[in-house]
Amino acid sequence: MHSFSSVALSALVASASGAAVPDTHVVHERRDGLGDGRWTKRDRASGVLPMRIGLTQQNLGNAHEHLMDISHPHSPNYGKHWTSDEVIDMFKPSEETVETVKNWLSDQGITGHVQSENKGWMAFHATVEQAEALLHTEYFEYEDSHTGGVLPATEQYHVPKHVQHHVDYITPGIKLLAPSNEDSQAVKHHRRSTPSTDEAQQQRPYSHRYVKLNQLDVLNPENAPGNISTCDTTITPACIAALYKIPDANLSHPNNSMGIFESELQMWHQEDLNLFFSNYSHVGIPNNTHPINNLVNGGIANTSYLFQAGPEAELDLEVAYPIVYPQTITIFNVDDRHYQLWANNTYTWGFNTLLDAIDGSYCNYTAYGETGNAEGIDPTYPDTNQLGSMGYNGTLMCGTFKPTNVMSVSYGGQEADLPIAYQKRQCNEFMKLGLQGVSFVYASGDAGVGNYNDSISPSSSPKTGCLGPEGNIFNPTWPNTCPYITNVGATKLHPGQNISDRESAAFDPAGGRYPHAFASGGGFSNVYPIPDYQQDAVAHFFANHEPSYPYYSGIVDNATNPTKPNVTALAGNSGGIYNRIGRGVPDVAAVGDNIAVFASGGFSLTAGTSASAPIFGAILNRINEERLAANKSTVGFVNPVLYTFPSVLNDVVNGSNPGCGTEGFQAGEGWDPVTGLGTPDFGKMMDLWMGLP
Repeated sequence: MHSFSSVALSALVASASGAAVPDTHVVHERRDGLGDGRWTKRDRASGVLPMRIGLTQQNLGNAHEHLMDISHPHSPNYGKHWTSDEVIDMFKPSEETVETVKNWLSDQGITGHVQSENKGWMAFHATVEQAEALLHTEYFEYEDSHTGGVLPATEQYHVPKHVQHHVDYITPGIKLLAPSNEDSQAVKHHRRSTPSTDEAQQQRPYSHRYVKLNQLDVLNPENAPGNISTCDTTITPACIAALYKIPDANLSHPNNSMGIFESELQMWHQEDLNLFFSNYSHVGIPNNTHPINNLVNGGIANTSYLFQAGPEAELDLEVAYPIVYPQTITIFNVDDRHYQLWANNTYTWGFNTLLDAIDGSYCNYTAYGETGNAEGIDPTYPDTNQLGSMGYNGTLMCGTFKPTNVMSVSYGGQEADLPIAYQKRQCNEFMKLGLQGVSFVYASGDAGVGNYNDSISPSSSPKTGCLGPEGNIFNPTWPNTCPYITNVGATKLHPGQNISDRESAAFDPAGGRYPHAFASGGGFSNVYPIPDYQQDAVAHFFANHEPSYPYYSGIVDNATNPTKPNVTALAGNSGGIYNRIGRGVPDVAAVGDNIAVFASGGFSLTAGTSASAPIFGAILNRINEERLAANKSTVGFVNPVLYTFPSVLNDVVNGSNPGCGTEGFQAGEGWDPVTGLGTPDFGKMMDLWMGLP
């Protein structure tokens, strides 16, 4: 509740109704126009507004250094992870900020304001007249021509000069933020796999294209669980173990279940898992072994109908289980059926929903002018859609589940498609979870240096999924460019090779075994500069493997939503098609081509970094098993260790990642934006981390 003195209210309303803004106040935010005409300004707003004031946080400028302090192998504080309360206390607004804003509100007659649990914002209710008087502005209703939605907003608002640096932003404010279905070059986001199938498989809401082999292939003695003679054509768990020298596991710490993210109606089916365990598990996984289901906001993790089984979910499980078993796997299936099925045009995979569910403070976390989930971009709960039982009617889950030590994610989109502030707020959360010892492992993408995987052949025309007026500027993936996650590219064995041969970057042109082209995702960010832990590796790449393409050098400015990265403006007149000074992707790689899976009751081969990420994540989980058994901390954010000791990885020097009408980047000695630092050597990685505090 709030109260407002009549004297103060009269004075404020008089000021807002025509008096000049006093010299003691300054414009805090201003919006120039209505952009592309999507929004129409209507009548003056009325009623009561739920006001939020995002408070300026402290120590955010030192956040990176804090993470490096516990993540760099040469730091005396390596492995000393923080608790969630310590993270909140470090970055919460200062007492001076809180008191300054409280006093300002109280001086204007607002006495019922409350501060959020995570200390990041102040909330109160005010009539439109009260809000206008407080901020020396006018509120109007704005109608969205795409959705028909109406929201209150203002063109600019003012705050006292002495208050301004304590306030991040205020809502309702200048933002006109609604669902965005304008993906880069009109191309939708994709899961990070190219499962290929024959067209005879039963139609699903999303087209899963994977080549089905006949049952005789499964029964062929050459495809027996322990056989590694055919790894050039069929990658089984035994092949993965042989490639990376992974011994059978024998530990299962109670606090070390491996986490895997799923959405987009990707559900596992027990019969498929049993078929895989029986035919391809060389480590004796018993039938009826299955993951723990953490269902976030109505998520659906498994199904009793084979035709509903999801190749993505089953791929993730079938490559991870043989590495971590007898350890368990926990599925975080995110968002209700409505958002997973019908809202794909405006859906961002539910990453923010996941982060809310594993860190309650994120639900109301304020950064870069954003507090909480972004209305119109992220799902809203309770889900009030008109699809009946498809919607989740509960409140948004905040801190309901504990994060696992390793989280493997095989989904994503493009950096150019989301507001800058949205991305940076989310990236901050990955950093904060890294401080708490959580490792996020993301698939780097399946479309080379571009987006849509039908366009990555150098001869494709017209080019799609790329940026700029000519459609030739490389299009990096999101959230992969965030410097606080570990990105995994894909490799392959060529026909005739064996497990002792060096792998190559994965690239499959369309029309062969897979009807759609696939290339390991990689490139350079337009939002984040090269992080310090990666600078030497990137400099080595340019010094020794200079790409022949023209480039530009620039990082987008911070901006409030809904501003997206303007890569055309960033490139300017340079003629450049990639960013020379952006964070490089991927960090590492693992095999991701010709992966054997069972899905929908049949044996299949699939390709994609969707296989690579859970392989690498499972290896990190195994290292955590040994560290926990030795009373050490989890590995947490691993990039500083990997870039300091790249010799624990197998360098990949052959292949490229085509896209945007080019051959993409070339793999070479050292780090490269195709396969990163290389593929894992389990023994070397284990020895390295067991030697750290």
